[in-house]
Amino acid sequence: MKNHSFKADKETYEKILKYFDKSLISAGDDILKWKIRDDGVSINMYNSGSVVISGEKADDYWHMFIGQKKQTLPQAGSDEVGTGDFFGPICVCASYVDENTYASLSDLNLTDSKQLTDVYIREIAPRLIDSVPHSLLVLDDSRYNQVINENNMNAIKAKMHNKAYYNLWNKGITLPELCVVDDFSGETLYYRYIKDEIWKYDKLTFHTKAESQFVSVAIGSIISRYAFLKYMDALSERYQTVFPKGAGAPVDEFALEFRNIHGLDEFKKVAKCNFKNYKKLL
Repeated sequence: MKNHSFKADKETYEKILKYFDKSLISAGDDILKWKIRDDGVSINMYNSGSVVISGEKADDYWHMFIGQKKQTLPQAGSDEVGTGDFFGPICVCASYVDENTYASLSDLNLTDSKQLTDVYIREIAPRLIDSVPHSLLVLDDSRYNQVINENNMNAIKAKMHNKAYYNLWNKGITLPELCVVDDFSGETLYYRYIKDEIWKYDKLTFHTKAESQFVSVAIGSIISRYAFLKYMDALSERYQTVFPKGAGAPVDEFALEFRNIHGLDEFKKVAKCNFKNYKKLL
């Protein structure tokens, strides 16, 4: 079992407690103040300020709360959400973070949106949107089903990332020396995908799992996820149902029911038709 022990300052201590739903937190005793139990992780928080994180996901949570590398500022970074979801859009966001912005967000857990609950993302994303210079792109399913005929998924992502940086630059932001993309294709292919774009930014740094290492990429991930959630909320309200996320078996069951009720033409407005789920439906 993975295990991390450390002495938490008051800010980190409160940050851990704020992150988890209250139903997962129970009071301890004179020595062990709080116990947190969630899927894949167990956290003991002591009155002395010591914290012990253990379990299958211990590394992820340790990195989230105290293991983040020192940030090089200013920096810009981009990430995408929705590429693995049969229903809903692809959202890409690039953000710019300088010293002042970073200091103003020190009370937040800024890491990969996949490591954060949707509840927490809905709570903090509006603040990020208001305070962090960023560019958000949302590619809906109707448009996706058109462009996928001439582009693969990675080409679409590359062009959206490039456009997001263009939008930052077009807002008057001087792109810093460090501009990071969460690597999904490799540097060579990325630049090949955008070679015919009118405006190309070719001074990017490519990192795997960049959203857990660079605050600008984390913010891009969080804002993208928030935009995806809001879009799915709107879809659910429009069709008076709840659209499932991902691309697993429950999605296939929902897809069949939706197609039977609304028809195939309407279905193509809400789903990515190059996914295997679509072939199963047909």
